[in-house]
Amino acid sequence: MLVLGSVPCFSVVAQLQTAETIDAAAEAIAPGHFDAILAEPAIFAKLLDESRRDSVILSFADRGLAVLDSLGEITWCNAVLTEWCGGPPMGRSLFGALRSKVLAADTADPLELARRNHAVSLRLHRPDAAVAEYVEVRLQPLRGPTGTAPQILAMCRDVSAEVDQQRKLDALHQAGREMSDLDVSQLSEMSEPERVALLKHNLRRYIRDLLKYDTIEVRLLDRRTGELKPLLEDGMTREAAGRTLFARPEKNGVTGYVAHTGRSYLCPDATTDPHYLQGASDALSSMTVPLISGDEVVGTLNVESPRPNGFGPDDLQFTELFSREIASALHTLDLLSAQQSCAVSQSIGQVSREIALPVDDVLASAAVLLKKFHSDDPEVTQHLRRIVASARLVKDCVRKVGRQALPHESVGEPQLLHGKRILIIEQDERMRKSAHLLLERMGAESESAATAAEALCMLADSAYDAVFTEVRPQDLSGYETFTRIREMCPGIRIAMTTGYGYDAAHSLVKARMDGLRHVLFKPFKQDQVVNAVLASVPPPSAPAPAGTF
Repeated sequence: MLVLGSVPCFSVVAQLQTAETIDAAAEAIAPGHFDAILAEPAIFAKLLDESRRDSVILSFADRGLAVLDSLGEITWCNAVLTEWCGGPPMGRSLFGALRSKVLAADTADPLELARRNHAVSLRLHRPDAAVAEYVEVRLQPLRGPTGTAPQILAMCRDVSAEVDQQRKLDALHQAGREMSDLDVSQLSEMSEPERVALLKHNLRRYIRDLLKYDTIEVRLLDRRTGELKPLLEDGMTREAAGRTLFARPEKNGVTGYVAHTGRSYLCPDATTDPHYLQGASDALSSMTVPLISGDEVVGTLNVESPRPNGFGPDDLQFTELFSREIASALHTLDLLSAQQSCAVSQSIGQVSREIALPVDDVLASAAVLLKKFHSDDPEVTQHLRRIVASARLVKDCVRKVGRQALPHESVGEPQLLHGKRILIIEQDERMRKSAHLLLERMGAESESAATAAEALCMLADSAYDAVFTEVRPQDLSGYETFTRIREMCPGIRIAMTTGYGYDAAHSLVKARMDGLRHVLFKPFKQDQVVNAVLASVPPPSAPAPAGTF
């Protein structure tokens, strides 16, 4: 810090240097080694007069700086701005000297607002400029001594690199939209090799045009076996392209490590990296990123370079962003699995997940109305029962289509709960979707209700093998819900679900004392769900065994 004159400093933790005169201050500032200057306003103003401006700190800034008069014309500028303008711009307007047009500004008239003592920001575009094509300008009012006209300090920063980066990001997103925006009817007529060829064509085009990579490899993760199956490659050796890899942290190359950890990996020196297995014959560095869909790793994208340290942080950022677009395109093309049966199963599962909650809402509403009208209006009751039957038929049809579409030799997850009907009481929609997904993967037929009252109406009209009720339904206490379910359906299996929230009503404790045997912690685990549904049910009066969940 440079201190001019006798300015008092209190408890300042800094390295100080003093200057007694203006000339001494200008000489000290010239090398540009100070982080700050401390001076009285009158003394500092003398540093900025026309005779010394070129010898003080303003000349050493890496930004374009200019002082404008009240008309917006340049009265002084530093060397950076002079270079941008192609010569001394004094006497000209800032925008005219920079040969620019305003792209965006805080106000329609930035200079007018700056004249009224307000700081203003704006962005300029210089379409014919070799450097500083995009410039960000900050107009800051300067008040001179009393009686002098106000001046405006223009601080200009070259933001061309930032704009180019944003353009690249926009181009990546646009590429992703184009990859996913495909004619479904056309895709349905393609064989899997034809779809792979289409995807490879698009990926090669976008990766070369946008990311400037020539050597690539994409693999998809088989969730059942953990194998990373080759989908497409360009520029890899025959041995590398046919190599068997698994999502494991060791002995499966960088690709296996990335698939296992879900984290990107930069290999700056392929000759010394312990994880690296040769891909391209001339590769000296590589970059591998996971393909992530729905927060799950579904594959990997690997690119290689013949240069050491061929990839940096910017390359990694863009490749990670583009990897999500690839994952989305893979999903659209039904290529997330190497086998057609797995692709069909995933598609059916997605449809089931999307219709589950709307159908549940129909069932719950119909059950409430049935309870209200079943004894008063037989015709209404008949229509409601048809609605319930049709809603359930929608789900059954989706499952039937899935079974017909899958070949008989397909091996899926064990259907441990096949034929079981389970009712879920849960107000959180995401949790209800998650429960549907888990239970239906295990072969169960699941329905859900957002409130305990709706669930009780559904229990009154339909038979279920088990009920999962949250500890704190939004309309009844967990204990009251438990006792009413047991009274209505004495032989039904009941489990309470909790996310470790505070149980102010002590529903769990009371229910355990009355025979509750199972508590499921969110998110549900398969073994606990199976135990809760298939375990034998003790008589209602029997206490829960100690330590049982």
